[in-house]
Amino acid sequence: MFVACWSVKGGSGTSVTSALAARRWAATTDAGALLVDLCGDAPGLLGVPEPATPGVADWLNVGDEVQIDALRRLEREVAAGLSLLHRGNGPLCRADRAELMARELAADHRVTVVDGGCLWRAGGEEAGGAAAGAAPDDIDVRRGIVAGADRSWLVTRACFLALRRAARAPLQPTGVVLLVEPGRPLTAGDVEDVIGAPVVLRLDVDPSVARATDAGLLASRVPAALDRALAQVTPA
Repeated sequence: MFVACWSVKGGSGTSVTSALAARRWAATTDAGALLVDLCGDAPGLLGVPEPATPGVADWLNVGDEVQIDALRRLEREVAAGLSLLHRGNGPLCRADRAELMARELAADHRVTVVDGGCLWRAGGEEAGGAAAGAAPDDIDVRRGIVAGADRSWLVTRACFLALRRAARAPLQPTGVVLLVEPGRPLTAGDVEDVIGAPVVLRLDVDPSVARATDAGLLASRVPAALDRALAQVTPA
């Protein structure tokens, strides 16, 4: 199974959701899990040193003589059953190699979770993608990888701005991860109506998660309430 988490607004919790899901499935599946970090936040969240080795960006930007199997050699194990493919250095380029990477991730025997980050372009989607003949930018490449996922999860809060952007996004999610906050007037049903996809996971905004995140403990310690919520979503 290949799951991609993404958002249309910064601070939506996409990186935390991706890390938590990968960590949960690494511990509960025989084959383990792979976390693909397209944003650069995973090492800090998991409490591991920033990798000094090449990563996704480096593989994307090299010539075609470097084959897909080289990407696998860039992974590192960060917890029992959990491997990390980190972002690497430089911009994410080469949309054609991004498509090749997405196909490889979809064929992996492990559960693969991609942190796609915020896919909303500054200035709005009406600005379009890369100009004709121009190199694709970071968002275009991340979108190309996310688009190859079996499950595409929009991570969002039930706020008007985020839902307004999501309704105009070029990608249609297969499910929504809803961050639940006290006092929000919009319901899960409202979110489903606007997005046109079911809420597959509800995560309460919890100060204990922020503490675990700040301490880099997501690889080893997950608040019990979140672990119970994640247990309801099976990698099948």
